[in-house]
Amino acid sequence: MHRSGTTMAWNVFKFCTVLRGLGSIMILLVLGVVGVTYYAVVFTNYGPALFDGGLHSFIAVVVLILFHFLLVLLLWSYFTVVLTDSGTVPPNWKPASDEERGEVDPLNESEFDGLQPDLSSQRIRYCWKCNQFKPPRCHHCSVCGRCVLKMDHHCVWVVNCVGALNYKYFLLFLFYTFLETSLVTLALFSHFLAFFSDEEIPGTTATLATTFLSFGTGCSASFLLTCSTIFS
Repeated sequence: MHRSGTTMAWNVFKFCTVLRGLGSIMILLVLGVVGVTYYAVVFTNYGPALFDGGLHSFIAVVVLILFHFLLVLLLWSYFTVVLTDSGTVPPNWKPASDEERGEVDPLNESEFDGLQPDLSSQRIRYCWKCNQFKPPRCHHCSVCGRCVLKMDHHCVWVVNCVGALNYKYFLLFLFYTFLETSLVTLALFSHFLAFFSDEEIPGTTATLATTFLSFGTGCSASFLLTCSTIFS
């Protein structure tokens, strides 16, 4: 039994080490998906449609304006989540008891002499890995190797923990991603249907592949974000 527990702990540590190493790779993967989608929408389909004249040019202008506007917001929110610290416990932080309310002040940094960590208490918690007290809703992240204030989860896509200081930007990133992927899905839907028609489709194999891939990625992402919003 002891050997099994040791093996499980080693596997968890190995998994956390792998997640740390995925950092720059995940950022490059996100930028790669954005680049492929940009090529499919702007250079392959709606950029050339600007010179068609009439209704096709008007639709192309509207799609391109919305696409670039949402893309800027998406990238801004994404890199804000990546670069913003999720929130750490102040050094030598100790909780202060409020005797009248019987509560613990999670933001008071004053000394509280004689207080011992009590694992059975749900008001005062102690992290044995960081060797410090933990405020309410603060959890230790094994990937980041530190305690995070109001930790929600560690997201491999943003290579960061989602916590007190970047949670708002993470929600904005999900919102703008949903709008952008929904726009891409609608914009490329007619081009996707053309794959299954008997008509000859203009373009090279590479341009057709990027269109197909961008539509599939956008459709999948918007569907998953919709489901996660409904069931969350």
